Amino acid sequence: MKKMIFLLLILFARSSVQAQTAGENFSLNGNRNLMDLTSGDISEIRNFGNYLDDSVNNSGNASPYALIAGGSKGIGFAIAEALAKRKYNLILVARHMDTLIAAKNKLESVYHVQVDVLSFDLSKEETAGEIAKWCTGKNIPLKMLCNVAGLGGAEDYLSLSLDSLRYMVRLNIESAMALSLTLLPLLEKNAPSYILNVASMAGLAPIPWKNIYSATKAALVSFSYALRYQLRDKKVSVSCLAPGPVYTHLSIEIETKKQLGRFGDLMAVKPKRVGEVAVRKTLKGRPLIVPGTIARIMSGVIRFFPKRWVTYIYGKAGDRNRKKR
Repeated sequence: MKKMIFLLLILFARSSVQAQTAGENFSLNGNRNLMDLTSGDISEIRNFGNYLDDSVNNSGNASPYALIAGGSKGIGFAIAEALAKRKYNLILVARHMDTLIAAKNKLESVYHVQVDVLSFDLSKEETAGEIAKWCTGKNIPLKMLCNVAGLGGAEDYLSLSLDSLRYMVRLNIESAMALSLTLLPLLEKNAPSYILNVASMAGLAPIPWKNIYSATKAALVSFSYALRYQLRDKKVSVSCLAPGPVYTHLSIEIETKKQLGRFGDLMAVKPKRVGEVAVRKTLKGRPLIVPGTIARIMSGVIRFFPKRWVTYIYGKAGDRNRKKR
């Protein structure tokens, strides 16, 4: 039995090499300083107001709103779709206006809900305050906040610049904490309401070759549980999504099947399914959400064993995969 459990752990650790950060919205590239935006990005952020629908007037609108930070693609867009199916109006936040507009057009045409878009760099200190100011000024009946935006990548910690590591911490942790705090008054006003923080199964165990990534996701898991307790009397439910492999791109699906065959395909969950499960279980008030039966089983195994064992297995799996490249 022990050998079987260890085998499952090793298989899962290997699968994480290809797919642990499949749902993220950004990627790292060597030692590049990702704190610096391009001139086009800066222009988009400064002029985001020109793209908003000026006809928004929520004072008499009974339809609930959900704000998705990182909602223009991947898991964020899947969550937006699941909410649109339930007739939530949406506010999508991301850096690039072109992907935001594409997401807005699709959601509005298919689901006939109102979608507003805000172009912001969520790692910036002032962003949470600006978003909260916009929502408060329009008296948005906010019922759900989804903190999805995050940063992953193929390299981590020892191979990255200090600026890039700080960027990851700000985007993966600080943005979720800041938005939760600044938008809490609106969520309390429209209670019962919900906060959904998107972590990862990487947050359930230390991963040597994804040190900071797994640490930031672990922080989100811990933050979500603690905030859930703090808000228990305010009718604001806090949930944390911790998916395993997610097929956000065809290349990830091909690589996962190549490395793990049938087992990898059984563990992986498609983005649309992840979004549906995340929204359904958030609305039911679940504290931790792991989509997929096999992923749920593996998450239980990971949490059961001592962290030093799981760290060792992850480390060895990462070493073997790097030697193959």
